[in-house]
Amino acid sequence: MSYSGFFRWRCPIAICLALALPACAGYDGRDLKPGESRLADVVESMGTPAMRWKYPDGREQLAYPRGPAATQTFMAFIAPDGRLERIEMVLDDARFARIQSGDDMDSVLRLLGPTTSPRNDVYFKARDERVWSWLFCDGLGQEAYFDVLFDGATGIARTTQRRPNYVGWDGAVPSCGH
Repeated sequence: MSYSGFFRWRCPIAICLALALPACAGYDGRDLKPGESRLADVVESMGTPAMRWKYPDGREQLAYPRGPAATQTFMAFIAPDGRLERIEMVLDDARFARIQSGDDMDSVLRLLGPTTSPRNDVYFKARDERVWSWLFCDGLGQEAYFDVLFDGATGIARTTQRRPNYVGWDGAVPSCGH
């Protein structure tokens, strides 16, 4: 590619990226106020949720996974009156500890939200097992995966595990950057 061809293609991409960055500013809902912000404010700030659950008492739960390379998933909880109750970052040891053998897929989704990439939802035919993986930042500030393994016939969790994310340029586990 010639020097002029490089700029013809790369400059528009750089301009589009620069214009898109402000749209990501509220992806964690930092600008929202519990008790004041309404459901419409949450969607305006955080975007369309990847998943949504409505409960019999009128409450709603919205899932916002920020992947595939990000290490965070946020859950926004909406009160029956349509106001924001709270926003929680859910990919952490406290949430992982709540997953038990015998939990079903829906229970796990309500705790952690959906996986962020098709490669993080794998079916192993020989074992009749589905594995969901979430990239997260562990307590040491390094990227890791949390895996939940489900029996293929029943959809019931059998085991969970944590494993480092060895994708650094030197084969090392990358830092989360904070």
